[in-house]
Amino acid sequence: MITRRAFVPLGVMWLGGAAASAQDVVFRSDVSLVRVIATVKNDSGELIGGLSKDDFEVRDNGVRQEIAVFEHHTELPLSIALLIDTSASTAIDLQYEVESVQRFLRALLNEGNPADAVSLYSFSWETVLLSDFTRRISKLESALKPLKTGGGTSLYDAICFAGEALSDREGRHVIIVVTDGGDTTSAKSFHEALEATQRADAVMYPILVMPITNDAGRNIGGENALTMLAQGTGGRVFTPGERAALDRAFSDIIRELRTQYLLGYYPRNIPPSEDSFHRLSVKLTKRPELRVSARSGYYSESAPARGGWRRSR
Repeated sequence: MITRRAFVPLGVMWLGGAAASAQDVVFRSDVSLVRVIATVKNDSGELIGGLSKDDFEVRDNGVRQEIAVFEHHTELPLSIALLIDTSASTAIDLQYEVESVQRFLRALLNEGNPADAVSLYSFSWETVLLSDFTRRISKLESALKPLKTGGGTSLYDAICFAGEALSDREGRHVIIVVTDGGDTTSAKSFHEALEATQRADAVMYPILVMPITNDAGRNIGGENALTMLAQGTGGRVFTPGERAALDRAFSDIIRELRTQYLLGYYPRNIPPSEDSFHRLSVKLTKRPELRVSARSGYYSESAPARGGWRRSR
């Protein structure tokens, strides 16, 4: 939710039903604009990018809202926090994961909006900031070189720290987590991690690299938690079953990020509530055969996350 003076760059948007150049759109600092990033697919999983504002319906706590800002194939700049699990259980897969991450960074930053930026974190029992937001591929690749594995898995802590770092950045917010399963050592809880992503208005894409694929040895609880985190933010979980599939997962994420819709509205006629969490519903009114993914809600009041991370030296 935007509550400060903000400029929305690029493209043509709809403001109050009329077309306006995005360079001319300025939101007043005393008005709260709620932004919703939506991804639309058909039954075959193919991305659909040609819909109009009138195809969408947005409800806030059950009350239908007027879409004041609309952009398809939005080119708002991306801020991506990429989290890599370096707990002891990932040792066998870490090298190829790093190589796949490097290919992803080159594909993402060599194209797209010149304001796109990525930050890197590693997490085991602690969360380490490897690189703050940058689009310098050489800096990001250098930050990946010294990674070593060991310790437990503080997944929820890492998500909370990434959400805090994303919250004040302009444009779209994305958290990508490469991990092999559930949380074991976090001080934060699942619900705190979900709240952190929703307060940051971040879409989450967990990539679940499973060293054990049979049901007897899998961390089903961890997988379910990652699925719920993704669904609550409008993202989805990837489960590459082989090494080559990890590259495909990253490619699919890039395609989704390049084919997303931006919906914005000013909340109106919403009954007062003691709960600061607003439940969102985004539907397609004219194309019921299509599926839309968007975050499940937002917080009307922002509050900083607590805690910190260790900066890589």
